[in-house]
Parts: sequence; structure tokens; C-alpha cells
Amino acid sequence: MTTAFFYHDDFLKHDMGPEHPESPERLNAIISYLADTELEQQLDWVRPEEITRDQLLQVHPETYLSQLDMMQPTRGRVFTDPDTAMMPHTLRAARLAAGANVQAVDMVLSGQATNAFVAARPPGHHAERGKSMGFCFYNNIALAARHALNFHGLERVAIIDFDVHQGNGTVDIVQGDERVLMCSSFQHPFYPHSHVYRLPENIINTPIAAGTSGTDYRRTVEEAWLHRLEEFEPQLVLVSAGFDAHKSDPLAELQLEAADYRWLTDMITSIARDYSDNRVVSTLEGGYHLKALAEGVTAHLEGLVAIED
Repeated sequence: MTTAFFYHDDFLKHDMGPEHPESPERLNAIISYLADTELEQQLDWVRPEEITRDQLLQVHPETYLSQLDMMQPTRGRVFTDPDTAMMPHTLRAARLAAGANVQAVDMVLSGQATNAFVAARPPGHHAERGKSMGFCFYNNIALAARHALNFHGLERVAIIDFDVHQGNGTVDIVQGDERVLMCSSFQHPFYPHSHVYRLPENIINTPIAAGTSGTDYRRTVEEAWLHRLEEFEPQLVLVSAGFDAHKSDPLAELQLEAADYRWLTDMITSIARDYSDNRVVSTLEGGYHLKALAEGVTAHLEGLVAIED
């Protein structure tokens, strides 16, 4: 059994412009860092395929998909919001990112892999049903959840989002769906300033104050999540893995370190071990300090690989 690692060179072709934080260099940093570790040889590297239109329609309406198709330029860039730009290669990369998540669910649920990590961009957790924002176009983790529920027939899927920004798009899509339990930690008050209060019981929001240490963060999320996850007994655990809560990240103000991401991963895999036959699919969201991102992803991957020992 293996940890599948999904990656495609075309993820690098999506480029929102000079000095944009969500840059191709993020993936280059991860791949370069892994090349200097033994971990690289322990992963099953998988080249994903694009998601199908029908699979996208499980989450996003046709009007939204068509709007994105029409907006994509043949040259230059078009902004869908002040932070989010499309260029000629954007939707190809986004379809590959979404497809990688669906394919990862297929591999894990069929037993071809123990678990999976999707090293993809653009990220997805800010994309709402009919709205792109926060560097995101298709909601990769919500598409993975719907595929697991609607195609594979699972009854309970957990989503854990530890990005420093709240996954408003995922909340928009899965809120009220009793088949999904979403646990989300995020700096607050902070972007995107929405989907924090008055939510259905299947959403567990865990706002974290700026400056919070890794020790205090661990205590807060364990108290907020662990009992609910155990009660829910998920058949699959999906992870929106953002590494921008690291103390070095330029876009946020939490104080996590690589060891905290390993702790998070161990908590996630313990839930998966007890209730999900070890099945975890994790996908990259944020993380904008290149060295901290590479170290955080590596710590996360080490935890995923360790579940097989």
C-alpha cells in the first residue's frame, strides 16, 4: 500500500502575474525540497487527468462553468476578483487540480493507495458554488466529497480544513448536508470575513486569534474537533491542507511550525485509522513562504506515509 502523490507539470503554467503570492514557485519549492529527501522514493507519483464536465456539475452550476469558459483569455490576464486572475492556461490547470482530487478518491476507495496528497494549483476552498475568489476557481475538496458520496455511495465524509483562511467556498457548498462533517480552523477576524456564524450543525468553525502559538492551537482544535469526528465516524477523511498558518507566512499572523502540521496529520490519520480504514485524501490549499510551505508539506507527507508502518 502506498501514499499517492498527484502532480502535473501543467499546474505550473497557471500564472497570475509577477509577485502574486499564489505562484508556480510554490510547487517548485515543494518538488525541489522533496528531491533532497528519502520521502520522494516512498511516494507513488501519479499524473492526473482533467475532471469531466459532469463531475464539475456535481458542485458548480452550468451557468458558472460557462461564465468561466467565456472569461478565459487567449492572451494576457482577466481578473475575476481583485486577487484572482485567469490567463490562457488557467482552466486547464484548474481542471487538472479538480481531476486529481476525484482520481485520488477513486484510488483510495478502490484500495490502489492507502492515502493521497494532491500537490496542485490553483487551490479550491474559496470557490463557492457560483463564484470564484481567493485564487480559486473550482472547489477541489467539495468535488472530491461529492464524488465519494454520489459516485461511490459513501454515507459519511469528513472534511478537515486547516488553512489559515476560512474555506468559505466549501462551507457554501456542503453546509446542511448531513453526510458531511466539516471542521475548519482559521485566523479570525480575517479574509474572507464570511461563513463564520449561524451555520448548520455539520460545520464546526474554529476561529483562532492572531498570534496564537502552536501549543494553544493544538489544544483548541483538539477540543473542538476530536469528539465530533469520533461521533461522526467518517468513512473517508478529506483534507484542505493550507500551510499559511506557519509563523513565517507573509499573509497571516498565526505561529504554527512544521511540527504542528505533523501533529495535525497524526490526529487526522488516527481518526482515519479508527473509522475510515486509513483512507485520507489531502489537497494543497495555501502557504506562501516557500521554505515554510515545503517543510510543512513534507511534515504532512511524513505523517501520511507513517500510517503504513
